[in-house]
Amino acid sequence: MDRSSLSEIEIVDGKTKIVLRKNVQPLLPPTLPQTYALQPQLQRVPVDEEIPVRATHSENLYVIKSPMVGTFYASPSPESDTFVRVGSRIEKDLPICILEAMKVMNEIQSDVSGVIREILVKNGQAVEFGQPLFKVEIC
Repeated sequence: MDRSSLSEIEIVDGKTKIVLRKNVQPLLPPTLPQTYALQPQLQRVPVDEEIPVRATHSENLYVIKSPMVGTFYASPSPESDTFVRVGSRIEKDLPICILEAMKVMNEIQSDVSGVIREILVKNGQAVEFGQPLFKVEIC
């Protein structure tokens, strides 16, 4: 076997089996990759007050920005209604959307009270830290 390119030879004669291997690691049965079904975890994350709320052309219009990088979801589940729509009245500290980051569902709360005037991202869209999400008319 040293003078050949063979690394293994197996001889079977009835119930007798002889296996010769040369300098190889023991053969292990192939393993299948394990997959796990991850359950989304809801976690309340208030919008960071240090992220500036930017005024637009109107004194009463403010932009709520993303507090993290993630995927924007407008509702708590695909079967549920959206948290807010254009024209929805919102209160401070109530959920307005979910941002998924690293398989964790983070419930984002409004840092202002008012009326949603514009939703700036689409459901399922990736968002960046500080990206505008909603225009809110402060009431």
